Amino acid sequence: MTVPQKVESETATTDVATAQRHSPLEHRAAEFERRSASGARGVRLREEPFLTQLDLRTPPGGSSAASVAEALGLPLPAANRATGDEHDAVLWLGPDESLIVAPDGRAESLLRTVREAQRGGSGSVVDVSANRTTLRLSGPMAREVLEKLCSVDLHPRAFGPGDCVQTLLGRVVVVLWQLDREPGYRVMVRCSFAEYLADLLLDAMAEFLDG
Repeated sequence: MTVPQKVESETATTDVATAQRHSPLEHRAAEFERRSASGARGVRLREEPFLTQLDLRTPPGGSSAASVAEALGLPLPAANRATGDEHDAVLWLGPDESLIVAPDGRAESLLRTVREAQRGGSGSVVDVSANRTTLRLSGPMAREVLEKLCSVDLHPRAFGPGDCVQTLLGRVVVVLWQLDREPGYRVMVRCSFAEYLADLLLDAMAEFLDG
């Protein structure tokens, strides 16, 4: 089959753009590895760059919300909850706002899916993938690290797998999402504040590296 020249050109442009991308913290990957610790008092930090992130606005409980949920194959979440898993999820951000999270490269297809589901109804969806990068903090002491920086009650009785919240870590607004019971967390932060947050987390991790 002959691929149209225009499609070939668009594909080549996309491939070049993807190859030229740089995440805010890619230059610190080796440092994150060096300053992470394993074992019973371990905690690990790494960047998960380029996740697809779509900001979804839709009135709760209406036909548009139901159509979007059906199209995504995931129910829209209750307050401070996430539905799905770490690969495909919808996170609650507010009464009429959610964040769709998926692997890199899914933005265009998901935008089409959601916009088609919203057709004739109300709501909007916007690609915000470039706004934030994601830090993954995991290990037995991950909760203790976050508790040094965050006023949210992260005790398992109050915050567990599938919970998410917009909060401050230090002086930075983040989306904090607990993935599992290890515990493992995703911390989603504006790219312009990524260096600051990485420094805060590494400082809070230091006692466990020394131990």
